[in-house]
Amino acid sequence: MEWLALLLFALVLLALMIGFPVAFTLAGVSLLFALGASLFGVFDMAFLNSVPSRIFSIMNNSTLLAVPLFVFMGLMLEKSKIADQLLLTLAEVFQGVRGGLGIAVVLVGALLAASTGLVGATVVMMGLLALPTLLKQGYCPRLASGTICASGTLGQIIPPSIVLILLADVLSNAYQQAQLQQGNFAPETVSVGDLFAGAILPGLVLVGLYIVYIIGVAIFQPLRVPAFKNEQTGLQAGLLIRVVQSLLPPIGLIILVLGSIIGGIATPTEAGALGALGALLLALAKRQFSLTTLKSVMLNSLKITSMIFLIFIGAAFFSLVFRGLGGDDLVHDLLGDLPGGLFTAMLIVMLMLFVLGFFLDFIEITYVVVPIVAPILFILGADPIWLGIMIAINLQTAFLTPPFGFALFYLRGVASQASLKTIDMYRGVWPYILIQLGLLGVLAIWPGLITWLPSLLS
Repeated sequence: MEWLALLLFALVLLALMIGFPVAFTLAGVSLLFALGASLFGVFDMAFLNSVPSRIFSIMNNSTLLAVPLFVFMGLMLEKSKIADQLLLTLAEVFQGVRGGLGIAVVLVGALLAASTGLVGATVVMMGLLALPTLLKQGYCPRLASGTICASGTLGQIIPPSIVLILLADVLSNAYQQAQLQQGNFAPETVSVGDLFAGAILPGLVLVGLYIVYIIGVAIFQPLRVPAFKNEQTGLQAGLLIRVVQSLLPPIGLIILVLGSIIGGIATPTEAGALGALGALLLALAKRQFSLTTLKSVMLNSLKITSMIFLIFIGAAFFSLVFRGLGGDDLVHDLLGDLPGGLFTAMLIVMLMLFVLGFFLDFIEITYVVVPIVAPILFILGADPIWLGIMIAINLQTAFLTPPFGFALFYLRGVASQASLKTIDMYRGVWPYILIQLGLLGVLAIWPGLITWLPSLLS
């Protein structure tokens, strides 16, 4: 009766695409399936006896305790107006350089990605702040919108990323499960620091490729990327001081948080607390702090964290019912018997995740799909750090891809139809999609680009 597991998976995906709340869909559909299957004697309700222990382990997971802290850090940095100052200062640095404002947008997007780790917030922030400036300076609407969407999704891959924190938790459990199935009763784990270290080089390469593309457009299609013209001619007095004041605080905070995790000085939870405190001090230093701001940030942090943890609990119900229906064995047989071994299985999984990324958020994919497919990929020989980074970049690409990419929806929500047509937005992201697909191909051929730094630090 393993086909029931596939039916459960399909119905859950269908309900999520329709728009039902994720956590309640996962738990509700799974429970209904469990009750129905038990009536026909094909599901043992004893599987659900472990739900309380699953929930207890989720609430006591030290890695997941970092989530609310990093969410708070991101939201507080968003309120501290660092994006405004960064963009204005870097635009002034690149004044007179053709394509310089586009490069400034990419650099600010990368810094915001490393600071906030929230894709939606970064795209919306850059859409409100940078899009009017780019269009006013005469940038091609396609290039302007594509650059903002692509830069906004860097939060998927550049650490400290919430996506990587959640992936580390799921992949660690899947990796241990795969090792136990192979007879290794002292299994290794995958830490958040491992994924952070593995993501640094691909993230920097991606930022570099974005900048190279903009420079290429400036050389071969100069009319699409005019030089930035400030209202006041010439470099402004005190530019160096403003550059240091704008760049030093966020970069210092990133190095402090990321370095403490990768260097093994602090756990992700401790580093998250340090980041939250640092974001609070930055808001105070920039005179953007008030009790109203603090209340808003805390309420939004509570809402986002509650949503994430409810999805965890719903996913626990789904995984238990899916396993009780024999779904794990079915996926193992389907992927394990494919010709070509790991290459074919990985290709199929990546294509499936790419398509699902059109419709589902990264949290849903991470806690519904990844636990199903990751164990068999590990058994076939996939490196856990390499797999995690490949999944993160894949989902980042899916979030850019028309017509359903989440980044496109975020930008469409803040850009007026008069200033930016939807078709221009769709056409503008394709060069960046091809860049990311090219990077995925390179990382598939040379996985050492991901695993080199983690192996060096271990």
